[in-house]
Parts: sequence; structure tokens; C-alpha cells
Amino acid sequence: MSGAIEGGCHCGALRYRVDEPLQHASYCHCRICQRTMGSPAGIFAGVSKPEAFHYTAGEPRIFASSEKAQREFCGTCGCHLVFRRRDGSRLSINVVTLDDPSIIEPTLHIWTESSLSWFDTRDDHPRRLQSKA
Repeated sequence: MSGAIEGGCHCGALRYRVDEPLQHASYCHCRICQRTMGSPAGIFAGVSKPEAFHYTAGEPRIFASSEKAQREFCGTCGCHLVFRRRDGSRLSINVVTLDDPSIIEPTLHIWTESSLSWFDTRDDHPRRLQSKA
């Protein structure tokens, strides 16, 4: 991946650009992702440098989903676009909000103790339980 990577919400009110390559992508099976995304798992790709991420249209609504993290979403259509550590150390993008979500494929499953028994992607990617650190 080279050059700017762009994406946005369903209604188009919120658009973003990333000026650095995306890092690995993961399926996240935590209950917070399940509830905020309305899905059995979220699929997020890390941004190599959080400061390389910029909104180019609109302002996100912010939900403090835990003491350590926030979710950023469109206040019009409700699309969840970003997971951000509140200390600014990490930012991940909801892969399916990319203009071309095929540019990065998930290679890992995280927080698998919350996996739903009826949801299985049937891949050979590594699977990890939640870190207690």
C-alpha cells in the first residue's frame, strides 16, 4: 500500500485520509466491538502513526467505550469508523469503511473468549485470548 488511503461513513458526511501504510488487520471479537458495530466481530487495521490519520469532511461523534479507548462514528448514519486509544498511542480504522477494503486482509483474531459460537470465519489465522495486561 502506498499513497493516501481514504474512506468514510455510509452517508458520506464523514470522510478520512491516512497518509501512512496500514499495519496488520485483525478480527476483534470483544463484546464492545460486537455491541458498537452490531456485528459478531469488528475488523480493524492499525494506522502506523496515529498523526497520519485526518478527517477530511465532517466531525465525528465520540463515545468513550472504556477508560482507555474511544470510538468515533458518524452522527448522521451511525457508522463506526475509528477505535482510538485515549492517550493517543494507537488508532485503528474499521476496515470496511475504507473506499477499497480489499487492500488489507485480517490475519489475526483477538479477544476470542467473546467469540460467538455460531460465528466462524473458517480460516487458519492465529487466535488469541484477551490480554490481561
